[in-house]
Amino acid sequence: MSERKEFRDLTEPAKAHEAIASLELDPEPETVELADARGRILAERVDADLDVPGFDRASMDGYAVQASDTFGADEADPAVLDLAGAVHAGSEPDVVVDAGECAEISTGAVMPDGADAVVMVEKTDEAAGEQDAIEIRTSVAPGDHVMPAGADIAAGQRALGPGTELTPREIGLLSALGTGEVEVRGKPTVGIVSTGDELVRPGGELNSDAGQIYDVNSYTIASGVEEAGGEATLYPHAGDDMAAMEEALTTAAEECDLVLSSGSTSASAVDVVYQVIEDRGELLLHGVSVKPGKPMLVGRLEDSAYVGLPGYPVSALTIFRTFVAPAIRRAAGVPEPRTATVEGTLAAEERYSEGRTRLMPVGLVENEAGETLVYPVDKGSGATTSLVEADGVVEVDADTEYLAEGEQVRVTLFSPSVRTPSLLAFGEDDPAFSRLLDRLGSSRFLPVGSREGLRRLRDGLPDAAVVAGPVRREVEAVELGAWEREWGLVVPAGNPDGVEGFGTLIDGDLRFVNLDTATGLRASADAELERLAAARDTDAADLQAAIDGYEFTLKAHESPARRVLAGNADAGLGLRATAEKLGLGFVPVDTQTVRVRANPARVEKAGVEELKAALAGIDDVLAELPGFTDA
Repeated sequence: MSERKEFRDLTEPAKAHEAIASLELDPEPETVELADARGRILAERVDADLDVPGFDRASMDGYAVQASDTFGADEADPAVLDLAGAVHAGSEPDVVVDAGECAEISTGAVMPDGADAVVMVEKTDEAAGEQDAIEIRTSVAPGDHVMPAGADIAAGQRALGPGTELTPREIGLLSALGTGEVEVRGKPTVGIVSTGDELVRPGGELNSDAGQIYDVNSYTIASGVEEAGGEATLYPHAGDDMAAMEEALTTAAEECDLVLSSGSTSASAVDVVYQVIEDRGELLLHGVSVKPGKPMLVGRLEDSAYVGLPGYPVSALTIFRTFVAPAIRRAAGVPEPRTATVEGTLAAEERYSEGRTRLMPVGLVENEAGETLVYPVDKGSGATTSLVEADGVVEVDADTEYLAEGEQVRVTLFSPSVRTPSLLAFGEDDPAFSRLLDRLGSSRFLPVGSREGLRRLRDGLPDAAVVAGPVRREVEAVELGAWEREWGLVVPAGNPDGVEGFGTLIDGDLRFVNLDTATGLRASADAELERLAAARDTDAADLQAAIDGYEFTLKAHESPARRVLAGNADAGLGLRATAEKLGLGFVPVDTQTVRVRANPARVEKAGVEELKAALAGIDDVLAELPGFTDA
C-alpha cells in the first residue's frame, strides 16, 4: 500500500498569509518610456523641476492692467486706459503695460511686463469718442485672473510619490513636467505549471473517455496574475510522474520569481508536488484551514518562491485571489482593487449655481468610525493636479445649487483600483514633511498652507495637519511631532544688493516675492513686520506697502526663490534649505516651529499611527536639510 502524506495540522489563514509574505518576490525596478508607462507603478518619487505653468498667464479673456490703475473703478465711474497692444496665447508678448495702459489678452497668454492683473472682457468697453482706449468698469487686485508660474505645480514640489499607479491622470502630470521616461517597479514574473495526466490545453483534442479535461487553471490563473500586476508565463503541463514534475517545476523556477502549480497538492500518494518541493527546496506549509482550497502548498523551490494551488478550478482561483494575488500586488506595488462606485458622506457644503451638470472631482477619507467622507478637490480646470489628488467624481445635476454637509453622495471612481488613502493630511508645504511622506503607505497630502490646514482640521476632515509659524486661532488636536526650520530672505548668490533683512526692502528699491497668506512662512514674515513697525513707531501695513511686491504672492515654499534664481526678483521669502539647494544667498531672519497635529478622533487610525512612527525617526531627514533641527 502506498504511503500517504496526511494533513495533520492545517495552517490558519493568517499564518498562510505570513508564509507567503516571507517569500522574496520583489523584482528589480526598470526604466520605461512615458508612452509605455500606463498601469505601471512608480519606483521613485518624482519632483517637479520646472513650474507648471512656466509663466504667469491670463486665466480669462480680457485686458492686462496694472491693478492700481483700476482702484475705485465701477459701472458709474469707469477707469479709462490707453490700449498699448495685444497678447495672444502661444506668442511672446511684444508689449509693456505702463501706468495708465492696458493690453488686450487671451486666455492662456503670457502676462506682459508691467501688468499684474487681468480685467475680464465682460467688464470693459471701448471708450466712446477715444481711439485705442478702453473703459474699465470694475476694480481688480494684483493677481486677479492671473495664474502665476507654478500655480498648478511648482518647481521643487513633490509631484508623485513612490508606489503611485500611473493612470492617464498621472501620465498627464508627467507630460506637463516634460518627463520622457520614468523608473517603475518591475513586474514579478510568475511561471504557471498545471499538473495532471488528465489535462489538455484548450484547442487540443479531448478524450473524455480517458478522463481528460481541459486545462482551466493555467489560463484563469495567468489572467489573475496579469490583473494583479505580474507577468505570467505558461509552461507545458506536467504529468503525475515525479521526474516530469521535477523538470517542469525547476525549469520554471530558473526563469521566474514565483512558480505557481495547480493540482497534485493533496495528501494522495499520486500527488507528488510536495515531494519535489521537499527535495529541491523548502516546504513551509501543506494545507490551510479554508474552504474551498484546503490543499495548498507554500515553499521555496531553488531560488524562487513557490505556491501550489488546488486542482479544482474554483478552489484554485479562491486560493489565488485570497492569498497569492495580494502578494503579487505587493511585489508589483499595485493597490488592492475596489468597486467602481462608493457611497460617502459629503464632508463640507458645496455650492454651485452655473446651471450645468458638474462632474466634481472628489477625494475620499475614512473617519474614525470607518465611514467614507467625500471632499471636493478642485484647483481649476487648468490644473492637472486636481485629478491626481482626487479619487473620483460626483455628478451634480444642473438644477442642484447646494449640497449640504453630511449629505450622502455616490462617487464614481476613476478606476476600480482606487483606494481611500490610509492618511489624509493638509497644511504647510515643508520639505522635511515631503520627504517623510515617502516612508508612508497610501498617504495623501494637500499643501494648502498652515491656516487652511488648521481650518480643515477644525472642521474634522483630515487625519492630520502640518502647521508652521505663529497661530492666531488654536484648534483642538494631538501633536505627533515637531521640528524647527530657519527662514528668511533668499537673495541672489553673493547678495549683490547687500540685503540685511526686511529693513533693507522697506528702505530700498528692491523687488520682493512673497508667499500666500495661508502659509506659516507668510505669517512669520507678517509678524516680523509688526515687530519692525513697533520699533519704528509706525503701522505694519505701511511697511508692507513700502515693500515692492509684498502683496503679490505664490503658494509653494520654493517658488519665491525660483523667481530670484531666474532674475525676476531681488529677494524672496524662503528657507535656508531652499537657498542652499538652488545655490542662492540667504539672509536669516528667525526660526519657526513646524508641528504635525492629528485629528483627536483619529489618533488610533492605522494611517495616523504609521505617521507617528515615521515622525519618531525623522532625525535623518532633518540632517539632510540645512537650517532644520529637532524641536
